Amino acid sequence: MLWIPGPTQVRPELLQEMARPAIGHRTQAMTDLILRLDPHLPFAFGLEENSSAHPAVHSTSATGLMEASLIGVGPRILCLVNGAFSQRWAEIAQQLGKDVTVLEAPWGEVAPMDSVAQTLRHKGPFHALTYVMSETSTGTLTPPEDIAEVMRDFPDTLVLTDVVSAIAGRAIDFDANGIDFAFAGVQKAFALPPGIAVGCASDRYLQQAKDQPNRGFYLDPVRFIEGHEEQKTPITPAIPHYYALAQQLEDISAGVTLPAADRHLQGAAAWQARFDKHARMQARTIEWARSHDLQLLPKLEHASPCVSCIRSGHVDVPKLIAGVAKHGFTLGNGYGKLKNETFRIGHMGDHTEAGLEDLLRAADEALQA
Repeated sequence: MLWIPGPTQVRPELLQEMARPAIGHRTQAMTDLILRLDPHLPFAFGLEENSSAHPAVHSTSATGLMEASLIGVGPRILCLVNGAFSQRWAEIAQQLGKDVTVLEAPWGEVAPMDSVAQTLRHKGPFHALTYVMSETSTGTLTPPEDIAEVMRDFPDTLVLTDVVSAIAGRAIDFDANGIDFAFAGVQKAFALPPGIAVGCASDRYLQQAKDQPNRGFYLDPVRFIEGHEEQKTPITPAIPHYYALAQQLEDISAGVTLPAADRHLQGAAAWQARFDKHARMQARTIEWARSHDLQLLPKLEHASPCVSCIRSGHVDVPKLIAGVAKHGFTLGNGYGKLKNETFRIGHMGDHTEAGLEDLLRAADEALQA
């Protein structure tokens, strides 16, 4: 069973959805399938009741939407970098020919908000700021509320947010946190196979995107967002993935994946209960780590609720991973330069608290061995 930071374990019911007979993507059946998504995507992005934001789905990876987000903004970009994926975003911006300023924090840390403000004030103006809400490589959370507070003083700078390992595991609150473009793959806390991505754009992002030249075709954010809203995808979509996403969104909103005591919850309350479950699994994982004299890489207040990145300490990481594998579990080694110096537990998606206890017992035995 996968307990890595993604892809995550997928329920058999969702895999069955992907085995449905093929349909034409220019048929009423495809229109109906897209319409199944629309009532639930606002819950995932935490849109306010009267939000004017535009959630959409595109048949690409999260990295595709990372690039698409930059296509829709002007040339001057401030990238907050504190891990592998925030670094990737900065590199993509550079390869697109953007004028990129990087504000870097050590892996496992978050850029100080006063440094963010100073950079915006003294090196700006910038057309957009990028940050990763939950940096999967380090298990580090950059609180969107903190970014929002800083950005209130810089209203002309668009806020682009990678929510890959946060969405469906933590509140995004797109409008309240002043986000202009957010995106994610579905292989993390959505607990689906990789292959499609979800995005959400503010009105002002779309308006500015329409003014950008040379947006290309496949990753043009205006094209795929407007195509979704018209139920006419600009390209042949990954239809089996749409079926799985539709079913998962409906199940989350109906409380199907919640602990028995919470399965009566519906809509926003069911999504909040899902977030609460992730928080409890995070707390239990931290408690387990401390019981073995192990520490998280990030500070507790900056720890992701979906991915715990744990310093190896006295643990031989390859032996731990091999030990839990004998019990049928898969853990993640550290990412990149953190390999063998950390290990990662992806306690997200449709995993249960009982399942987490099984994993931790297996890890106990592996450590004893």
